[in-house]
Amino acid sequence: MEQVGLAATADVSLWSLFMQAGLVVKLVMVGLIAASIWTWAIVVDKTLAFNKARRQLDSFEQVFWSGQSLEELYRTLSDRQTSGMSAMFVAAMREWKKSFERGARSPIGLQMRIDRAMDVTLARESEALEARLGSLATIGSAGPFIGLFGTVVGIMTSFQAIAGSKSTNLAVVAPGIAEALLATAIGLLAAIPAVIAYNKFTADAGKITARMEGFADEFSAILSRQIDEKLQPRQAAQ
Repeated sequence: MEQVGLAATADVSLWSLFMQAGLVVKLVMVGLIAASIWTWAIVVDKTLAFNKARRQLDSFEQVFWSGQSLEELYRTLSDRQTSGMSAMFVAAMREWKKSFERGARSPIGLQMRIDRAMDVTLARESEALEARLGSLATIGSAGPFIGLFGTVVGIMTSFQAIAGSKSTNLAVVAPGIAEALLATAIGLLAAIPAVIAYNKFTADAGKITARMEGFADEFSAILSRQIDEKLQPRQAAQ
């Protein structure tokens, strides 16, 4: 009796259910498992990337507001690989220096070019923050439906087997139904973390982007004052 019980238990184990499933259901399960692994890889990568981005923002803001001159800070950062606020700062200062080297005359035109340089850099940094979040959204929305597709196919196959055996005994019906429902379970297992991670990382990306936008506005105001100080005497002399 114990051997029979152990055999029955083995027959309904997750591995046994997977191996007994049809080809289509197996493909659905393997695809969903791969999607789940990809989800967790993105979660780990984004967690590390967002933590690094926050540290870089904090570090740059501390240096920027420490009273160090803009020229000195630019020389320090211009030869480095920059990101976030530091990338926006370098882009704005590079445009500033190029414009004055070419004899800029219009304060409005110079201000617009500097703002445009920072906007382009901000868009690039925001795109990097949001990279691969679309994959999480796709897995989160499509995962349950893909799992349901595998379940429907599995149940259809089970009903065909029931019709062929001409038996509605629970021992005959249950394994096939369990195989089919396993696909839905795996679909939910892949989708739920993906949805949670997508919502969290989207909110985090929005907060980081808002911090960079705030810096862009403040730095634009600082440069605007310096533009007036540099160009107004030149225009008065003319």
